[in-house]
Amino acid sequence: MSEKNFSHLDKKTGNPNMVDVGEKQPSQRTARASCRVVLGEEIMRELTASADLMTKKGPVFQTAIIAGTMGAKQTSNLIPLCHPIGLDDCKVSIDVYNESEVIVQCSVSVFGKTGVEMEAMTGVSVAALTIYDMCKGFSHDIRVKEIRLEEKTGGKRDFKR
Repeated sequence: MSEKNFSHLDKKTGNPNMVDVGEKQPSQRTARASCRVVLGEEIMRELTASADLMTKKGPVFQTAIIAGTMGAKQTSNLIPLCHPIGLDDCKVSIDVYNESEVIVQCSVSVFGKTGVEMEAMTGVSVAALTIYDMCKGFSHDIRVKEIRLEEKTGGKRDFKR
């Protein structure tokens, strides 16, 4: 049997539980996540024709950046066993990848007792879904792909893709 285990299951009962971080020492923790949003060439032409496509709901990329930041801050309200964390920093960016796709990234940091991977992944997810929502009038063929952790520091071990 593997030494690894599911961190949110009680070892005795198998019931879900929040990880007890009460005895952990605070440390600097960071995480960066990314995803790709495949918009298609028509939408990308519209988005790149101006600084940012203005829709009835506002400018697409700026709105998605704000939404991603808000999503990262609300992670514990969305993912049941995540600890509430007062993030020290959160940055969301959206960059054109090619003629039909953008890359969304979210970097977060905190000096605390638990990691911020879920906050970074929630941030990119909410930003990507906001892009979808604001562009769906052009096409419902938009795809959000490859939501993943790129790197994390702090805690038991660091990770870098």
